[in-house]
Amino acid sequence: MKIIHTADWHIGQRLHERSRLDEHKHFLDWLLETIQKREVDLLLVSGDIFDTFLPSAAATNHYYQFLYRLSNETETSAVIIAGNHDSAEHLEAPREFLKMGRIHVIGVATKPAKCVFSFPSANPRVVVAAVPYIRSESDLRHLSYETEAERSERYREWLKAFYADCVACMPAELPKILMGHLFVQGGHVGDSERNIQIGGATAIRASDFPEGVNYVALGHLHRPQTIKDAAYPIRYSGSPIPLRFNETGYSKKIHLLEFSDDGLLVRDEDIKVRVFKELCTVEGDEDSILWEAQTGAWDSKYIQVKLKLDKPKVGIGDEIRQAFSERGGEVLSVEIEVPEVKPGPPISVEEMERPEKIFAQFHKEKFDQLPDETLAQTFSELVQLVEEM
Repeated sequence: MKIIHTADWHIGQRLHERSRLDEHKHFLDWLLETIQKREVDLLLVSGDIFDTFLPSAAATNHYYQFLYRLSNETETSAVIIAGNHDSAEHLEAPREFLKMGRIHVIGVATKPAKCVFSFPSANPRVVVAAVPYIRSESDLRHLSYETEAERSERYREWLKAFYADCVACMPAELPKILMGHLFVQGGHVGDSERNIQIGGATAIRASDFPEGVNYVALGHLHRPQTIKDAAYPIRYSGSPIPLRFNETGYSKKIHLLEFSDDGLLVRDEDIKVRVFKELCTVEGDEDSILWEAQTGAWDSKYIQVKLKLDKPKVGIGDEIRQAFSERGGEVLSVEIEVPEVKPGPPISVEEMERPEKIFAQFHKEKFDQLPDETLAQTFSELVQLVEEM
């Protein structure tokens, strides 16, 4: 029984207002190809299918095109749960229809028995508990005068009990997989996750998962990782494409599991996801960055520039973007760092004749020189625009 675990697709996500739909389309095509090549029996997707509650028509189309091909071009079954970025109701809406294609979607956790599925249905060899993201404000009963710590602890106890009840519904002789979209203590948090905790506290501990489980397939954290010191693998697959520039320092992965006929986990393999659009960060002063732009291979790459300047320079961002563009790259962000300058003396009211003079005095005090002609002219035009409003 071969199983792929993935999560955090975030279809529809934008990076500095650039659409990632082409990258997601390439990933879904690659995933389908991998499923076919590896003869996978079951696909597990642990939440955050979309990046927003109301995904665009194009993002939704990519998702359903993939499910259609999965159903028609393979014999693979799938279990999909909602994450914190997903609308549970939106994801669940076609649930009964998708069942006809061997695809099971759980958006809301109601009764544990309704979250448990056995595969294959005719001759079960593995059983899965599909527990979606639990929202404390809607899925748990509100209690007045409850502190944040008390609510967090009640949330944790609810999750422990729900998972235990799911396991109680499972056939004892079958390998057991738990799915979830949550934060487990010991997980490494990056900078691209949003709303990773409930009430500012840890949601659950590794020891809170029930005994007798073979694997926990998690989503929520975007770096692929395994929780340490657990009795069985508790794993985040991570996001399949880097969602921020700071995610380019490690490989993106999906996980392939294989259970033998007697229920033993005989394979637990990382499969590296192909890079569909390279993200790069370039750091340095003006000369070094322009040199890299003119000499590097930047074709079809997204670029973040971190520029260090001795003093402000008008138009430097546009100049850098143009230099990379001439080599086929696209600069999405230019972050400029200038040295901190000690505050200068205050300007008296008597000296405040015109905004241009105040600006010139400010520039002189802060950068030890008057603004150049281009900068002064730009400021004067801005003042004129404001006065005309």
